[in-house]
Amino acid sequence: MHRRSFLAGLAGIVGTSLVVDAQQAGKLVKVGIVLGSPPVSAMTAPDPGPAHFKAFLVQLRNLGYVEGQNLLVERRSAEGKYDRLPEIFAELVRLRMDVLVAGSTPAAHAAKQATSTIPIVFAAVSDPVGTGLVASLARPGGNVTGVSDLGSELSGKRLGLLKELIPRLSRVAVLGNPSSPLWPVALKATQAAALALGRRSQPLEANTRDELADAFKLVHGTVDALIVVPDAMFLKERVRIVELAAKHRLPASYELQEFVHAGGLMSYSMSLATQYQLAASYVDKILRGAKPGDLPIEQPTKFELVINMKTAKSLGLTIPQSLLLRADQVIE
Repeated sequence: MHRRSFLAGLAGIVGTSLVVDAQQAGKLVKVGIVLGSPPVSAMTAPDPGPAHFKAFLVQLRNLGYVEGQNLLVERRSAEGKYDRLPEIFAELVRLRMDVLVAGSTPAAHAAKQATSTIPIVFAAVSDPVGTGLVASLARPGGNVTGVSDLGSELSGKRLGLLKELIPRLSRVAVLGNPSSPLWPVALKATQAAALALGRRSQPLEANTRDELADAFKLVHGTVDALIVVPDAMFLKERVRIVELAAKHRLPASYELQEFVHAGGLMSYSMSLATQYQLAASYVDKILRGAKPGDLPIEQPTKFELVINMKTAKSLGLTIPQSLLLRADQVIE
């Protein structure tokens, strides 16, 4: 056996034994996870949701961590309210978590402000370098690492899909939450993409449910389509946003397919469940001794296009065959 192969195998055996030893000794590793939008009641249900959170728990179990035996998971949610995040993470720091998991860009920033010593793993965070969360993708540094969702980088792709669907498209509205550190970065990326395609863009801002209706009124009859920037509050209020888009007859492109299942027109994004499975693997590496700052940020390589045909029909749109052939899922 080659020396390198032997050492790699030995490292795997030693790493696995750490989990086994912890389980046999009755020691619990403590993981605190904070999501952006779902109610905590869903996260603590016998069959926990949402699906990406369940994928996170399943992956941890696959890696040898069993709740009640060698794992304690503290579940928290901001429920779309960013002002709650500092208090939530302060509590988890006081509870001396071994690892913190942040499920949104604002949550990751709040976690970083709360502690410089407890390892932080983020999932589905957009542009961690551009928002100042980490120093670089290759070597994030400090106590933060995780999985990027390329949210702002995909703005150009989503705009291109809208242009393919609506050739007459000349002006697009960009809906974002001004309370999120992602908003300035995402808006700049979308405006640059619109300019490159010879289209104009108009920013819209809303940081509460009540402000959404006013934002849509501002662009009624003045834009041809809408791009919704990734945001935890928007995800929580996805039904409301989809209803407003339908009311104002705005074809809209979203980051997550949850919007399309709620009646939105189309989405182009990574798999959120895959993002959280990867985040669980980062947690495992850190619990086995890896330093967060030495773990490169992972970026998605597979993306999914989802189209809602019923919504397209209600808007009087005909989906080009070229789009249908590329769609990973078509909702009739």
